[in-house]
Amino acid sequence: MAVKIDKKIKGYSVVSQEDRAREAKADAVARDAAEAAAKPGANVIQMHEKIERPETLIGSTYKLKTPLFEHALYVTINDIVLNAGSEHEQRRPFEIFINSKNMDHFQWIVALTRIMSAVFRKGGDVTFLVDEMKAVFDPKGGYFKAGGVYMPSLVAELGSIVEDHLKAIGLLHDPEMSAEQRALIAEKRAAYAALDSKKNSDGHVVGTVASGNAGDLFAEPRIRDTPRSEDVEVTGDGASFPPSATMCHKCSAKAVVIMDGCATCLNCGYSKCG
Repeated sequence: MAVKIDKKIKGYSVVSQEDRAREAKADAVARDAAEAAAKPGANVIQMHEKIERPETLIGSTYKLKTPLFEHALYVTINDIVLNAGSEHEQRRPFEIFINSKNMDHFQWIVALTRIMSAVFRKGGDVTFLVDEMKAVFDPKGGYFKAGGVYMPSLVAELGSIVEDHLKAIGLLHDPEMSAEQRALIAEKRAAYAALDSKKNSDGHVVGTVASGNAGDLFAEPRIRDTPRSEDVEVTGDGASFPPSATMCHKCSAKAVVIMDGCATCLNCGYSKCG
């Protein structure tokens, strides 16, 4: 087709196939962007199937008794069984309820359980809830629960219960302590026992002795059939430590003693001096 040119030609260039393809691609990108901007809202893509609540769920109830108030809290976590009867069978948390005679914290407990239940039903990796809850601190101060483990807040202890439940159903696993770590802890305990015995033999009494020989008071962390008031029971391996021990910020157990001028934990082996 002939094209009549009425104006003076000042320059020219040859349009190749690559230039045409580049222009077509740019036009397509601009068209897609305009269509996306014209939509009323963003599309949320669900990456899992929607699971309806079964008529019956299996679960566990945990009793939580804190020094914050008189009545205990009862935490119930119900699980759903996925792929039942197959080799891929798995229990996953589906909902959580907290009940108590104490109504002081009713509002935020109901809100917390509804949000947590929604996260459970959403699926995916729900173990992040444990770290988030255990990191909550009460501005009024925390407390020591039974066993000598420090809890910075009530929410943190709820997170500890969720952690125990996730471990029970296989979603979380305790990291295995290496042989070197076990040997280090045994060495620290033996060294402290020897230091304590030496002090007692020199006439220096460590701690308050209710009865018996002072040298046998903290000879080594052990399990006792009848717990002594001088000991601090530690959850986990059932060991007991001196009442003068302070809290370890790593394992939250009252097991830090001074050895050779350095703060050392007799429960996890942590040492401030490295």
